[in-house]
Amino acid sequence: METLRVSGKSRPNSVAGAIAALLRTKGEVEVQAIGPAAVNQAVKAIAIARGYIAPDNLDLTVKPAFVKLDLENEERTALRFTIKAHPLES
Repeated sequence: METLRVSGKSRPNSVAGAIAALLRTKGEVEVQAIGPAAVNQAVKAIAIARGYIAPDNLDLTVKPAFVKLDLENEERTALRFTIKAHPLES
């Protein structure tokens, strides 16, 4: 599964485009964010991506979870959003 890392300075529209593209091609994507600003940008991007894939008759489900990452010999807690595409229900 492809993993996108979002920072507090990430542009939600750009991240949303990447999420939408991966959902169309792979059907799933993982988004990781560390810190409140990054989580805010990630959540906005997920909401925008939902609108991007709607014309393709797709919707998404999100499963958030905490995950520990080792970054530069330091353990950090991140939020992981596992996102899966599914056909839009009529």
